[in-house]
Amino acid sequence: MQPNDITFFQRFQEDILAGRKTITIRDESESHFKVGDILRVGRYEDEGYFCTIEVTGTSTVTLEALTEKHAEQENMTLETLKSVIAEIYPNQNQFYVIDFKCI
Repeated sequence: MQPNDITFFQRFQEDILAGRKTITIRDESESHFKVGDILRVGRYEDEGYFCTIEVTGTSTVTLEALTEKHAEQENMTLETLKSVIAEIYPNQNQFYVIDFKCI
């Protein structure tokens, strides 16, 4: 079986497939993706493949600099986004935004 290039928590699968979640915010360990990359996407919980995405943009952001636009692209409120990021990446402040679209 071919390995996935990136994984998402299962709770985000439906939003990704429906085009409601169009960015992901990651730490430095996943800062290597670049515009034009085609990535196999799997679920974090079981590595099950569920779609292929194309990276359409990359940028950096701090937790404090997250905006309503980031939240909209994540399909959640800004408060929820900041909470989720802080939970996944405790004690970190520098993040990498990966814009994507399903292909």
